[in-house]
Amino acid sequence: MTINPYTPATPPPSGQPLVRFGDISITDQWVITPQGTVPLANTQISITDQTRTERFIPTWAIVLAVIGFFFFLLGLLFLLVKETRVTGFMQITVTNGSFTYQTGEPAGYNPAAQLYELQTRANYARGLIARAVNQ
Repeated sequence: MTINPYTPATPPPSGQPLVRFGDISITDQWVITPQGTVPLANTQISITDQTRTERFIPTWAIVLAVIGFFFFLLGLLFLLVKETRVTGFMQITVTNGSFTYQTGEPAGYNPAAQLYELQTRANYARGLIARAVNQ
């Protein structure tokens, strides 16, 4: 009888989650995802930045530039106003053998700081993985 190491999404009886990435939880021995639970040893974690930063002229600045053009020629200075919008997400991929699961965390206002924070959590999780391999 062959036992499938990838069980349904029921967490094993081992301790509390030490690291979370979206809906991925990592304990000292297991990686728990909605797709299933896999052992922590030999797991790989990767983070991909899927964010995009857009700069645009806001609608209110265009309206004020048109109105200001008829009254003052300085109204065109409103067209120099720019706003920045960050869209997208950070993609987290967990792989262990043939098991692969991906999740995403929505982009925050500062994607560079968010990527740094996710990389810090991933490095901590990689340390847990290294410890699990050596046990």
